[in-house]
Amino acid sequence: MVKRIFMFLAVIAVATACNNAPTPSENMDPTEPLSFGDKITQDGAIGYDDMLTQLAGKEELNAKVTGKVESVCQVKGCWIVVQSDQEGQPEMMVKFKDYGFFMPKDIAGRTVVMEGNAYKEVTPVDELRHYAEDEGKSKEEIEAITEPEEQLKFMASGVLLMPKEGVN
Repeated sequence: MVKRIFMFLAVIAVATACNNAPTPSENMDPTEPLSFGDKITQDGAIGYDDMLTQLAGKEELNAKVTGKVESVCQVKGCWIVVQSDQEGQPEMMVKFKDYGFFMPKDIAGRTVVMEGNAYKEVTPVDELRHYAEDEGKSKEEIEAITEPEEQLKFMASGVLLMPKEGVN
């Protein structure tokens, strides 16, 4: 019973944070790196695939990681999904420390540098459905989610959004 109450409260906290947080300005200069959360630089960042190798066999990994944004929460930008450039690698759900900052909703395909903690966690069905709803998936796609899923996650304390490619 306590476990169910905890899970319910966790889902409510995620839903509330996504709906109440301020959204970053969508009219930012796309030719300059943009900083969110703690101020970070690219120095010492490792690639997404290198992070996967370093995380193998560990519970968690503190790292500065470069990756490509696959999708963004379309409600407030309260999470992003980052992917590898290589086929077959797992995606990584990225959230932001203490819901202290969020990302623009139109950055799919852009490169980010993130500093924080990578880890694996089982995500319950209710939370997976919430993310699918935030992403704008159809009712059928949402209802098809029926099993919890172990996910690769990252809690970012700071994110550097790199300029759009081809923009000078």
